[in-house]
Amino acid sequence: MTNSLIEKITPLIAPVVQGQGLELFDVEYVKEGEAWFLRVYIDKEQGVDLDDCTRVSLALSSLLDDNDLIPQSYQLEVSSPGLERPLRNRQDYLKYQGQLISVETSQKIEGFTQFVGFLSGTDDLGVELTYEKNQITIPWTMINKARLAVEF
Repeated sequence: MTNSLIEKITPLIAPVVQGQGLELFDVEYVKEGEAWFLRVYIDKEQGVDLDDCTRVSLALSSLLDDNDLIPQSYQLEVSSPGLERPLRNRQDYLKYQGQLISVETSQKIEGFTQFVGFLSGTDDLGVELTYEKNQITIPWTMINKARLAVEF
């Protein structure tokens, strides 16, 4: 149910988010304990601030109430995907080339399934990562999760 609900909600809310000069990054509808949450992640080049989240939240609240697509009560949360945002598609990898990322693989590569390094490139085969003075190509088919990493 949640996937089909997201498929109905996303095209409804995307124009509202874009109309605010923002990108709709992701939508989640999840149950945590007894409560349901509709999480809308928004983004923009300069970063999202509290005013952006508030504006979108107010606009989406009335839109979602008017369309009544969600059968149970829920909490609407609007936020940024955060500093450690997931990399979801090839465009994300191109956008964040040169950045520090964390990659989890489905199978061991050179004995490891977790890599943290600088995204040095992408091609049809996979993602090129530079870590600890090593260069490795991680095939697209082996990437379970990838996200930006924060360097402290």
